[in-house]
Amino acid sequence: MDIHFLSVIPEVFPSYLDASIMGRAQAGGHVRFFTHNLRDWTHDRHRTVDDAPFGGGQGMLMKPEPLFEAVSAIREGAEAPLKVVFLSPHGTPFSQGKARELSREEGLLFVSGRYEGMDERVFTLADEVISLGDFVLTGGELAALAVADATVRLIPGVLGNELSAADESFEGGLLECAQYTRPAIFRGMAVPEVLLSGDHAKVALWRHENALERTRRLRPDLLDVREVSSHA
Repeated sequence: MDIHFLSVIPEVFPSYLDASIMGRAQAGGHVRFFTHNLRDWTHDRHRTVDDAPFGGGQGMLMKPEPLFEAVSAIREGAEAPLKVVFLSPHGTPFSQGKARELSREEGLLFVSGRYEGMDERVFTLADEVISLGDFVLTGGELAALAVADATVRLIPGVLGNELSAADESFEGGLLECAQYTRPAIFRGMAVPEVLLSGDHAKVALWRHENALERTRRLRPDLLDVREVSSHA
């Protein structure tokens, strides 16, 4: 998969993308990352990408001209077809299901906003608009990295053990069960006996029941969604 990032501060991406699982995904040939500076598609000496909004208001908006030129040029120059994804608070909330869907694409282009937002006309370029949640970030770069991270780790071969992703939170609509490692007793807190039993059937049952209990206690809204889906 080819993943492109378009931003006014592209220098924020490499340090994260070159580390840990993202770095190994690149080294293993599972993904290629490309960063692009939006200012490369400006035509004035100040490389201006923003302007004041019509009708007044606080802050500045990203101008449409550089964004239209940039997205068009990146798509035309890409080796793989690119799905264009904008990061914005008004987008569809991101989910594990959406990450799995994106992991099947040949290529992605993440467009990160800055300032007070973007000229509304640029969203006609988007194949999808995604939001990380009901809050506002300084820019879309962190959101783009989060979506890319969640997506890349689902590409077959990236994690090594394909069951790793299948057992995680939100797969199957539940939180992941509680996890423990050595020592078996720490500061008076003991690991559940069943996990030390060696009985794989009992361990599997405990993990499922624990996942249900944790979801019911910590994220009951997920169970509500499961119930609605089962009756749909």
